[in-house]
Amino acid sequence: MTDLVELNVSEALDLLNKKEISAVELAKAHLAEMEKGRFLNAYITETPERALADAEASDKRRADGIARPLEGIAIANKDLYCTKGILTTAASKILSKFVPTYESTVSQKLIDAGTVMLGKVNTDQFAMGGSTMTSYFGVSKNPWADSNGEYTLVPGGSSGGSAAAVSAGLCMAATGTDTGGSIRQPASFCGVTGIKPTYGRCSRWGIVAFASSLDQAGPIARSVKDCALLLEQMAGYDPKDSTSVNKGVPNYVAALGKDIKGKKIGVPKEYLMEGINPDVKATWDKGIRLLKEAGAEIVEVSMPHTKYALPVYYIVACAEASSNLSRYDGVRFTTRVEGKTLDELYKNTRTDGFGDEVIRRILLGTFVLSAGFYDAYYIRAQRVRRLVYNDFKKVFDEVDALLTPAAPTPALSYEAMKNMSPVDVYLGDVFTTPASLAGVPALSLPVGVSKEGLPIGLQVIGKHFDEETVFQVADVLEKSAGFQLKPHRVKGA
Repeated sequence: MTDLVELNVSEALDLLNKKEISAVELAKAHLAEMEKGRFLNAYITETPERALADAEASDKRRADGIARPLEGIAIANKDLYCTKGILTTAASKILSKFVPTYESTVSQKLIDAGTVMLGKVNTDQFAMGGSTMTSYFGVSKNPWADSNGEYTLVPGGSSGGSAAAVSAGLCMAATGTDTGGSIRQPASFCGVTGIKPTYGRCSRWGIVAFASSLDQAGPIARSVKDCALLLEQMAGYDPKDSTSVNKGVPNYVAALGKDIKGKKIGVPKEYLMEGINPDVKATWDKGIRLLKEAGAEIVEVSMPHTKYALPVYYIVACAEASSNLSRYDGVRFTTRVEGKTLDELYKNTRTDGFGDEVIRRILLGTFVLSAGFYDAYYIRAQRVRRLVYNDFKKVFDEVDALLTPAAPTPALSYEAMKNMSPVDVYLGDVFTTPASLAGVPALSLPVGVSKEGLPIGLQVIGKHFDEETVFQVADVLEKSAGFQLKPHRVKGA
């Protein structure tokens, strides 16, 4: 019999449509796998009763001939998505008891498309981090074991729980959010595929905010086609989100299976940075070769402001975080630590409720927004952000897409990350932050492996609202690379 937790979304839909499997069977298989894989700490909240009820209703709709596009597909939501009646924590103590009375637009779209929700997956606290190590609920483990067969590697972040769950077979796909690489980097570390769509393509309404001009929802799944299927349902205009763009959503799946002969693929010379892991560089070279063999024209391009993207990102993101997180004060929907005065209540609540990394970024953001430093840091960063944007605009007059690494290294160990300074940790976003600042779509997919057998992802970057070309190029690269490796099936701790 087919191992149901090994199926990707498109395979499962085919079997469901043929009525060879049921949504209930699919949900039960994943719930059993979740139980075995709890030591990975991928989930913060499991919702088995909800999943089985959703699956039963899904099977009935299919029997009645009214199946929806993703009917019966078992997914997880990153715990930044507000889910009506279900705990939503942003992996923070300050929201550890928050149960929303409303559903985020994107998660509602997926409900309306027929998905079955298995639970809420772990993340770095308020999406601030690259490893899930900042989560109040503990770190998630990468299902790819180290050379000793131990689970000592980080899954990346902030959507580390999403990537780990998909990679380990604890769900078929998961929602993520990407502010500076938080879909693409964990996808690379866990050997799965994830896309950050164009800024404004998916609604941000009902998603706990980190940096409002950068945050974007997107899917993490096991293939390019699966991401295309998910994004078609997640995307679309939302009048409740002022940053949502009123633009039709194409049929992304229709972009797959087309050749790329004559397409111009840019390779930015500035992305060949000092310190890049040799295996990552070798995988990048492999990707360039495969696209060239598929008929694409490889063009070296220059994006001179790339080196400024990382510092600009952390100034802008921290400034926006400082503003967004001011609402968590102990007065309304958060946990509260009392004080003798109102100011003391604020201070006690926020000191107790926020983790070190969140406090660090709030302080950085408050500093760059302060009267004496606003022009020197924040305004200057916004001006340089425009130059980064202009780099992309210029190169896309010459090429159809870009190919770069997704992360400078394969997955790192917890010990290695614990011994890194915050700045060294931030350097892990060096390849992903430029596309975030420019708001262009970018997809990470596994293409190679390190000498230790760990997955390495490459990033396909496209023009604004041209996810179709991103999917087209990524589909060709996926087929050419033939990446079939998976982590060992979780046996339980």
